[in-house]
Amino acid sequence: AFDIPARSIQLVVDDETLAKRKAAMESREPGKVYQPLAPRRRRVSKALRAYAAFASSADKGGVRDLERVKGA
Repeated sequence: AFDIPARSIQLVVDDETLAKRKAAMESREPGKVYQPLAPRRRRVSKALRAYAAFASSADKGGVRDLERVKGA
């Protein structure tokens, strides 16, 4: 759940689901990353693509980080 005024993000997933996800993640070969089962079929706006390219991670506020692009 996102609480914008409080500037917080709360994961609303029960402990059993988290434990299953963690076990599945840890059972993968080292270096293997998550891959969806099927490609996502959706239109992504230019604004969302730009945000994804420039945004920092949520723990840093999810704000534009132009240094990410300069350093890439």
